[in-house]
Amino acid sequence: MQIATVKLTGPDFKKLDSVCAQIKDICQKTGAKISGPVPLPTKKLHIPTRKSPCGDGSETYEHWEMRIHKRLMNIETNERTLRQVMRVRVPDKVMIEIELKE
Repeated sequence: MQIATVKLTGPDFKKLDSVCAQIKDICQKTGAKISGPVPLPTKKLHIPTRKSPCGDGSETYEHWEMRIHKRLMNIETNERTLRQVMRVRVPDKVMIEIELKE
């Protein structure tokens, strides 16, 4: 048996959770043991930008924020389950990493 560690990252947590649900369904149908999805800490990217393009006037700033959500899943898998997991349609802006361990 191999253990596959699946790490999902993306700015939209709803899309992330839908991919996690698809992977969970595949594991339930094939009988593979799964632990997760474990929500990892959210990374917040802050970007302050100045409103005035020319530099004149008062210093006023706009603050932009982007949140990166992460999920971690461990699957005790065989080759059949892993092939089905790799066929899951992953939406735009969702990154998926699969790491195999013996």
